[in-house]
Amino acid sequence: MPTYSEEHKTFLKKRRRKKIIILICQFLIILFFLSLWEIASKTGIINSFLSSSPSQVVNTFISLLKQNNLWNHVYITVYETLISFVIASVLGFGIASLLWWFPTLAKVVDPYLTVLNSLPKVALGPLIIIWIGANMNSIIFMALMISLFITIINIYNGFQLVDYYYITLLKTLNASKRQIFQKLIVPSNKNIIINCLKVNISMSLIGVIMGELLVSKEGLGYLIMYGSQVFNINLVITSVVILAVVAYLMYLVISFIEKKIVQSK
Repeated sequence: MPTYSEEHKTFLKKRRRKKIIILICQFLIILFFLSLWEIASKTGIINSFLSSSPSQVVNTFISLLKQNNLWNHVYITVYETLISFVIASVLGFGIASLLWWFPTLAKVVDPYLTVLNSLPKVALGPLIIIWIGANMNSIIFMALMISLFITIINIYNGFQLVDYYYITLLKTLNASKRQIFQKLIVPSNKNIIINCLKVNISMSLIGVIMGELLVSKEGLGYLIMYGSQVFNINLVITSVVILAVVAYLMYLVISFIEKKIVQSK
């Protein structure tokens, strides 16, 4: 068992107390918002038919559970998001590494990456459906279009920001380019890569929902689109709430991975 000084124990207690206070404040903010929303809906300050209410959202959620198809919609969205996230992360890291390895290639493709990243992906939706088909592949491709280019740009920029003097020092020690990449470039960019993963998981989820709004007959995006078509605001808002919970849980997983990486240093 490690022994800590009294000062260190006091510091740990303060940090633990601060975390608890932050969690309580976060919970109180959500509770206040939900209470205000429910009261405004019950008293007629807002139109519950157009804005729903927490109680109606809960009832809709229970109804979806009874229909035995809610978890299938959640599973489809999570599955598509994870597939696009893994592909975009691996491809993004690989292409960024390739651009660092070949600086001339990076200069050639730089304007194309910027243009492709700035294209309105929703406008390309009909073309993607025509090229790939109205299926899950087009949804994953849409998510890749949204998340891949920003992943490449962010990771490559991180590689470029590594101190030139460190690289020069390794070169004077006869280190190969592969050794410089493995021992300096990648370790120096651990935090940037983790931050890219955090952004990538959210961008992948956004891309999947956009794709499901266009072509899917399953998933949370489909529930949102179906609810809007039949003017079922309760279904739309319930799907959005479930989507927010899914996004938060995915963020927690990435944060857990980040902590493990930081602790392993």
